[in-house]
Amino acid sequence: MFHLCITGLPLIFHEELEDYLTPHKEAEVSAGTPKKSIDALIENAELANPGKIVRYAFWDQDAHPNQVLLDVVEKPDDDYEKSKFILLNEYTGEVLGEPKLEGFIYIVSRLHIDIFAGIPGKIFLGLMGILFIISIISGIVLYGPIMKNFDFGMVRKTRTSRIKWLDTHNLLGIAVMAWMTVVGFTGVINAFSDVILGLWQQGQLAEMTAPYKNKKPIEGRLSSLHSALELAKEKAPGMDVSIVAFPGTAFTSKHHYAIFLKGNTEVTSKLLKPVLIDAENGSFTDSRTLPWYANALFLSQPLHFGDYGGMPLKIVWAIFDVFTILVLITGIYLWISRRKGEKKAWKKLESQKLNQ
Repeated sequence: MFHLCITGLPLIFHEELEDYLTPHKEAEVSAGTPKKSIDALIENAELANPGKIVRYAFWDQDAHPNQVLLDVVEKPDDDYEKSKFILLNEYTGEVLGEPKLEGFIYIVSRLHIDIFAGIPGKIFLGLMGILFIISIISGIVLYGPIMKNFDFGMVRKTRTSRIKWLDTHNLLGIAVMAWMTVVGFTGVINAFSDVILGLWQQGQLAEMTAPYKNKKPIEGRLSSLHSALELAKEKAPGMDVSIVAFPGTAFTSKHHYAIFLKGNTEVTSKLLKPVLIDAENGSFTDSRTLPWYANALFLSQPLHFGDYGGMPLKIVWAIFDVFTILVLITGIYLWISRRKGEKKAWKKLESQKLNQ
């Protein structure tokens, strides 16, 4: 948990740090400049990278207006570490940057998410999160009876060093208890994101693409993505395109563009709605609200890092994170101190037995 709190602290500000540490241009657009077709941007990206194809397209108009990020690979099912990212100006087609999966934020993120161990690492950290929640519950259960005889928040400064550390540990722990519970619970949900993705793939996505189950993969050129985006917006009015998954990737079938749209409010902007468009003929296939477990994941991800209230909430999250680190440090100290005390007591008892 100490490791997760330390690595989680800079990740609270990951967007700001990425913008600062990753060199890229801003998308400058002259008045009256028409937006380029997404099909033309994709074609140019693939021509500039022979033998590779675009498999994902990402938009974030709030943080990065007038930009689109393309994920270019050799095969749709390539490991994400083989991705080449190209950031483009939507209006001019200018390459604004080529973000790479490296550097400080990437390393800290991997340490926090899976300790560079993939799915086993995520599961291990998820189990640690469950134990953390159990420790919080047990701490609350113990704190009530103990404090019946004392003033709330008391730190006995005139007592031994261990007692002072114990009171400090209890005070900080109960002060950030609610925050630790929220972050611990959302962290557990995030740790099992691969399980949630698997449930969605085997459940709702399989139902939506059932008529295409036995069809051969699309051969040749895909239908216009621009037309697919316009059709998706018609099927989900009032929503903005956030992600496009191309045929053959993990978030769609071998026959569909999966276009994920998001809402415009603080909460709905975190939720995604998939619209499936046949990538061979451009026709609409299906669109459904994601199941509760997928929505729980999308809501928990920004809540885990305090992304709901802008910079003020991020600062609050960072302060609580520091307090939690202090709780863990005092807890470690108390555990070591107790072990030393038990060893001394045991040696004293052994010495008395020898003297007798």
